[in-house]
Parts: sequence; C-alpha cells; structure tokens
Amino acid sequence: MQISKAKENILKKIRQALSNPVPVPFPQSEGNDSVFQPRQQESEVEFAENFSKLQGRFSFCLDRAEAVEQLKALITTRNWTKIYCREEQLKNDLQQAGLGIQYTTDLYGCDASITTCEKLIARTGSIVLSSAQQSGRTVSVYAPVHICIAYTSQLVYDIKDALSGVKEKYAKLPSLITLATGPSRTADIEKTLVVGVHGPKEVFCLMIEG
Repeated sequence: MQISKAKENILKKIRQALSNPVPVPFPQSEGNDSVFQPRQQESEVEFAENFSKLQGRFSFCLDRAEAVEQLKALITTRNWTKIYCREEQLKNDLQQAGLGIQYTTDLYGCDASITTCEKLIARTGSIVLSSAQQSGRTVSVYAPVHICIAYTSQLVYDIKDALSGVKEKYAKLPSLITLATGPSRTADIEKTLVVGVHGPKEVFCLMIEG
C-alpha cells in the first residue's frame, strides 16, 4: 500500500515528536491533592453562602423545635395543604415535635416535599441524596418545592468527602447518588436563565445544630 507524501510527512513528524518527548510543564498538576483548597471560614458559613448564591433558601436552626416552628411559619405563609414525605422516621419526628400537618400521597399534586439528606457539600452548596433513603429517587425532583432537613454533622467540604461518607455508610453503594445544587435551572433557550424547568422552583435547607 502506497502512502501519500503528505501523510508520510505527518507520520515523520509524529515519530520525531515521540522520540524526543517534551517534559510535562506542570509537574505539580498530578496527585491526590484537591485543586480547591478550603476557605478560612466555618463549613456552615461556606455552605450557607454558596447555597444562597444558587438561589437556595437557607435557614439555620439551633434545635429541632426551632426547625419545626420555621416549617410551621413557612407552610402557613404559603397556604400549603399538601405536603409529601415518604420518610417515616422524619414524619414521626415532625409530628411528635408538633408540626401537625396532613401529608399527601400524591407527589405530582403536592405543594412541597420534605426530605432528609445524606450529606451537605460546603464548597458547592449542594445537597447529596441517594436512592437508599426512604424518600427514593423522585421526591426531590417532581415536587415544585423541595425542603431538606439536615444537621451540621452532615456537612463536608468537597464532593469526594461526601461520596466517601456515603460509601462508608452503606455496605453496598446506592444505585443512585444525586447532587442537588439549588433550584432546577437551564439557559438552553436563547441563553435566558429559566428556573424550575426540570425540577423544583424553590429549594429550602433547614440546617439544625447537632
């Protein structure tokens, strides 16, 4: 098979380049160190700042009683009557604390959904959820409003820390791990930002001390 002169020239240049490899200009670019270094502030503050920048609605609660009062105020102000929650332990805790709301089994017709989470990522302001939770795969996606109840002990700095925590928690890694980073948004149409297209229009995070 005859090789054209142009192709032979290209192959010749490739062979020359391989015989004299150029040293890597960034010897420190490889390794296990994170590119993103922690900021000099508390994780709670960092998460709150990043979560709020993404149009998330953040609230810090000193205890569960304060979280329940804030939930009551939110539900009353919005006139919500259809709250969806699949996590039995969470429902029992809220009922025992005196939330006193009626839950619906209609996810698609609810006003808001309430879930817990696996982890909170401070650097990106993300909520980590998994299919291993009783809430399942769809609760945080199909409801128009997602309310997450979390604790400061669930805070980690980076994504790798969150994934390591989930891996340590379960003997078998959940089939789905979701990073929810603020309300759903897209700018695909004429570069105009639209919120709430493929998921909730609002995301609340009530972080409880402890």
